[in-house]
Amino acid sequence: MNRIIIDTDAGVDDAQAILAAFGHQGTQVEAITTVSGNVDVEKTTANVLKVLDLVDKEIPVYKGSALPLVAEPQHASFVHGEDGLGDCGIPASQRVEQDTPAAQAIIDMVNKEPGNLSIVALGPLTNIAIATMLDPDLPSKVKEVTIMGGAVTGKGNTHVNAEFNIFFDPEAARIVFDRWPMVRVVDWEVTVATGLNEENIALLDTMDSPKAEFNKKIHVKTRKFLKEVFHVDMMFAADALAMAAALEPALIKHKEVKHLTVELTGSTTRGQTVVDWMGMGGGKPNAEIVMEMDQPGFVQFIANGLR
Repeated sequence: MNRIIIDTDAGVDDAQAILAAFGHQGTQVEAITTVSGNVDVEKTTANVLKVLDLVDKEIPVYKGSALPLVAEPQHASFVHGEDGLGDCGIPASQRVEQDTPAAQAIIDMVNKEPGNLSIVALGPLTNIAIATMLDPDLPSKVKEVTIMGGAVTGKGNTHVNAEFNIFFDPEAARIVFDRWPMVRVVDWEVTVATGLNEENIALLDTMDSPKAEFNKKIHVKTRKFLKEVFHVDMMFAADALAMAAALEPALIKHKEVKHLTVELTGSTTRGQTVVDWMGMGGGKPNAEIVMEMDQPGFVQFIANGLR
């Protein structure tokens, strides 16, 4: 049984990933924590509650950090819509989040059952960094952590060679990579390499279920953005890919275990994930970097979550 805490800045692909987790046999979602990222934390929290309406699950939701540790927030509503779910009119939920802040909730849950819970981090790492600072022993008590973030050879999607989640709060990412002995990393580059083509998209769009209809509606604006800006008729499902790597590691076809850190300065390098590919820096390997995924298996993983 995979018992997971999902930490998310719930935008379009986060919602898809959450649906995949709930549709995965052998996985129990213990809680969802929210963070500022794709849109502000009030909206990311509201979006998680909307997804819970769709799947009809009673899962505790904990609202997290509204701001990065140091930088000013730079949201991505131009990709995900002003509401974070494609501005397609998903009705507000009547559910409410818990009172405990996300970082404290993570600490409480992990300390209650050390070694049994894993974390799948789909957004900026602010909550995880705060929890780590409050409880320095936290990394030794989490079963494993999977992070969607980074661009391990510098092909970024936000700021020259930085990926959005890391660039949004690089200080938080630096804390996590420096203080956790090993994390699984699913970056933007493997996301692009595992993109969903027109045939894959058509398969998902023609599935007959409320979840599939929801997924289709929320992606309309994002697909338009990808076509106009990236000039591709594809869908890049970053967060669902991270969820697939976490829940079905057999889909990982190739990985590299290397030392990874995050650059905090430089006009063109802030937020860059720097990998010591040749072992020249002497740092201990701390990242299992996913380099290749089983693309057909990944499409099936998403489809299973939409049934």
